[in-house]
Amino acid sequence: MGYWSHEVSIVLTDDEGITRLNRQYFNRHRPTNVIAFPMAGGEPALINPQVLGDVVISVETARRQSRAIGGKTEDEVLFLMIHGILHLLGYDHEGSADERRAMEVKERELFSLLKSPTRQK
Repeated sequence: MGYWSHEVSIVLTDDEGITRLNRQYFNRHRPTNVIAFPMAGGEPALINPQVLGDVVISVETARRQSRAIGGKTEDEVLFLMIHGILHLLGYDHEGSADERRAMEVKERELFSLLKSPTRQK
């Protein structure tokens, strides 16, 4: 199934903003790196079935995570964006080990494609 004509909203926020969403929707009182809000399925999808959903990324958390591994914040934000979009497409890392591995493989594949030197000009 292709998603060429579908839309995704990407929101970059800080820890305060993502903590508010994490608390409101998941009853978790802390920041997280990324939250995906799928719009597919159910009645809301009837409003605009071309919208896959929203991906919200905490740039503050991404910065901390990238520093912890000696990487770039931009790369971490890109990886989190990929992670969130895969959630919108139905990938899940919190289910079985096979599901987690499938998501990790797809994340690495997409990240590698986007960071490929042949794509950068």
